[in-house]
Amino acid sequence: MKKFFVAAAICFLLFGKAKVSFAQCSVCTKTASQLGEKTGKGLNAGIIYLMLTPFAVGGYIGYRWWRREKELMKDGEGQ
Repeated sequence: MKKFFVAAAICFLLFGKAKVSFAQCSVCTKTASQLGEKTGKGLNAGIIYLMLTPFAVGGYIGYRWWRREKELMKDGEGQ
């Protein structure tokens, strides 16, 4: 469990230091450039937010599954 939290903290710090990425397709980029810089940045932030939501849900489900499998192995039922 401690290793998981250490790995999660390292990933969080690495992603926090990552350079700004642009998650827009060519059509969205063209539209955002016509709307202005501030609106374009807001659109980009919204796209990244929507991208991270499925990963967070999948990570939660994966963590719960991993924890349950670990409990089953500890109890000896997984053999």
